[in-house]
Amino acid sequence: MLIKLSQVLEELREDHRNIALLLNLLEAESKHVDGDEEPDFELLHDIMQYMTVYSDAVHHPREDLVYEAMREHGTELAAGLEGIGPEHRAIAELGSTLRCDIEAIISGTAVTRERLNADLQGYVALLRRHIAWEEGDLFLRADSMARENGDASIDMALLKDVDPLFGATTAASFSNLLTHLQKHE
Repeated sequence: MLIKLSQVLEELREDHRNIALLLNLLEAESKHVDGDEEPDFELLHDIMQYMTVYSDAVHHPREDLVYEAMREHGTELAAGLEGIGPEHRAIAELGSTLRCDIEAIISGTAVTRERLNADLQGYVALLRRHIAWEEGDLFLRADSMARENGDASIDMALLKDVDPLFGATTAASFSNLLTHLQKHE
């Protein structure tokens, strides 16, 4: 399925806006980790479930296809792209670690507040820095490539999964998370 590069970039930017909302919720709940209140571990789990099943498994591979097209187009567009794969893997690994922390707590296994907070803060910081880099540099280069090439198309046939939270319909497993997001609007 061929999709215009400009449309792919708009979808990726929309994903980033949605991810920022989830990072805001993570930050809000992380304040409870250090405080007297108990964090909402079900909410934290729902966020990390989404981040690992959509962001890591669908969003980042879509970006990788854009970046591969940039590599093929020219060396000036490819500068710095060698760091994308390792950074996407680091985000996925930290997200998986955080999700495991939360699942362990929910199942009754002891996880220190310090460890949970460090993993939460590290994940949020890494993802915010990553998104800022993509938005402020890589996506701008991709925009210029789209303009120069008459908005070339990218084959997204293998990545046609829909967003289970922000898509046309919300998966039942994310209804609690959607409710929390609507309260924070």
